[in-house]
Amino acid sequence: MAQVEKKVGLLRKSSASKKPLKEKVVLMYDEIFTKDDPTKFNPRFWDELFLMKVNLEYLEAKLESLDGEELMKIKDNINSLFQHCIQALKAEHQIRVVNALQTLCALIRGVHQKNKPTSGFDIINMLMGFDKAELRMKNLMESLDILLCGDGSESLKSLCLKLLLCLVTVTDNISQNTILEYVMINSIFEAILQIMSNPPSRREHGYDAVVLLALLVNYRKYESVNPYIVKLSIVDDEGTLNGMGLVIARALFEYNTQYRDKEEENQTGFFSALSSMVGNMFIADADEKISVQTNEAILLALYEAVHLNRNFITVLAQSHPEMGLVTVPTTPIPTTPTTPLGTTPPSSDVISPTELPLDADVQTSNLLITFLKYSSIVMQDTKGEDGEFTIHDQYVNAFLHDDNMNFRVNLHRMPMRHRKKPADKNVPSRPLVCTVLDLMVEFIITHMMKEFPMDLYIRCIQIIHKLLCYQKKCRVRLQYTWRELWSALINLLKFLMSYETALLAKHNIFTLALMVINLFNMFITYGDTFLPTPGSYDELYYEIIRMHQIFDNLYSMVLRLSTNAGQWKEPASKVTHALVNIRAIINHFNPKIESYAAVNHISQLSEEQVLEVVRSNYDTLTLKLQDGLDQYERYSEQHKEAAFFKELVRSISINVRKNLAFNTLSQETLLKEFSTIS
Repeated sequence: MAQVEKKVGLLRKSSASKKPLKEKVVLMYDEIFTKDDPTKFNPRFWDELFLMKVNLEYLEAKLESLDGEELMKIKDNINSLFQHCIQALKAEHQIRVVNALQTLCALIRGVHQKNKPTSGFDIINMLMGFDKAELRMKNLMESLDILLCGDGSESLKSLCLKLLLCLVTVTDNISQNTILEYVMINSIFEAILQIMSNPPSRREHGYDAVVLLALLVNYRKYESVNPYIVKLSIVDDEGTLNGMGLVIARALFEYNTQYRDKEEENQTGFFSALSSMVGNMFIADADEKISVQTNEAILLALYEAVHLNRNFITVLAQSHPEMGLVTVPTTPIPTTPTTPLGTTPPSSDVISPTELPLDADVQTSNLLITFLKYSSIVMQDTKGEDGEFTIHDQYVNAFLHDDNMNFRVNLHRMPMRHRKKPADKNVPSRPLVCTVLDLMVEFIITHMMKEFPMDLYIRCIQIIHKLLCYQKKCRVRLQYTWRELWSALINLLKFLMSYETALLAKHNIFTLALMVINLFNMFITYGDTFLPTPGSYDELYYEIIRMHQIFDNLYSMVLRLSTNAGQWKEPASKVTHALVNIRAIINHFNPKIESYAAVNHISQLSEEQVLEVVRSNYDTLTLKLQDGLDQYERYSEQHKEAAFFKELVRSISINVRKNLAFNTLSQETLLKEFSTIS
């Protein structure tokens, strides 16, 4: 019995000491990570390798386990692996191509992880060798271009795009990614455009293609000539530009829809129970508001398209009846005048009804409407900067103000205790500029908080100012409820004064105050050229008089600071001078209103009675002409926004790299797809 137990014990020990057998591809990887040439004992090594199921996890872990010095010792084998991956991309058997693409991604990511300041090796030399780099990258980019433009499987094209995204985003700062010089020389711009213009490819790969283009455009954009910038700026093919717009609109639309659905769940009391179903997209903040992670990459793509390509302006307002969208205006909607894009909407063989579903809240939709609704959501995140919306193009202003292009747009509004939820169904059909102004008003009234977003407020006021300058110049009399804007601006001034000490510790609030006062000066000086009726002008004066205490307090504050020798002397003095006409209005009309009340024995005048006093005393009012109110600084990305975009692109690069699941296409799926290949 003792002998039997001893024998069993020995068997168990022997069994436990046995290591699990390594799969063949892992053994082959191990051969690559030795100093010897892997073909020394197996001439068919590389042919066999790309028939093996790729083990991405092992390959990347193996690269990660080596230090820079150890990696340099096997540089020749790494070079050979990179070279044979490129050669395999031309193989007839697509399984080889798929395995080569996945191996390239693991190799590029793994080697870049070792690229530390102390590593002592160059990425290009490690992957390809200096003397062969130009030729090998040329071959790689040509093969990827052929695969993307060919009739191959969609999975194969997806892997090509993921490899390119991997290549672009291996460094946080893409402008420090020296390999991208070869991507600039060997452009794949036309392949990206082909994906945009082809409906099936666009539906499958449009998102990755748009993000890839947005990143490539930002490679050393201020330091050298970027061919992707040049080429994007001259694209005039209608189908391609509309395709790009559809990809962006689809991403924003899905975001809006998911937010709306989550908002409805929250209102019905099932938010807590169902939140896990949404994954990690929705984040509950301290106030239990619905906060959605924004898509910076898509916003960057939209910005670059609008900023670089004037023809894309037309896409912003392009409606697509074949999507099932019903046109709202009773008058025919003309196309945006004089553009290289032509005058007809894209045909149904270009746009698929499934690409941009109908928004239930709007009868007619387009990219700009979708973006404005998106902005109204992300603005509710007080820390988000995605609500910024910069208008810097005459064409944008033209169709924003076009009275023949009217839309109903239901913006998402932040719940606030002092106001009721608006009846969205009663939103009238108006030019889109009204929605932009609504968005700006909404931002003004919902972001007066301790962590005051000064930069965003300045952008917001700049947008309003530019719109007013256009209306004054073109004498556009917009049918808009200007009182809401005036009230929001006055309350903003009140907020700045109420928290003067706390805000001045962080910001120069006089810059913002001056911009707000000059908006009022625009209305006072030029309102007769763009306000819809004489009554609107009367209402402006009524609001100034009604809220005169706030303007009086502001004058007292800036006068106090401008007479001191402190750091705020000069900026406060500018506000003092800007208030001259507002104070003239207050000082002129207030005594007359008080006299009218005394004569008529009225303790409190009605609005109509005040307006009567205003109308009858215009003639004796003296105002000073103020120059430069309708002038504004032209938008300049390079000089004003370069730092912002550098950080934005860095954030996108990190997020894309983090979310780039190169193995999301399982080997089983790929094998099934290519099962007909021997």
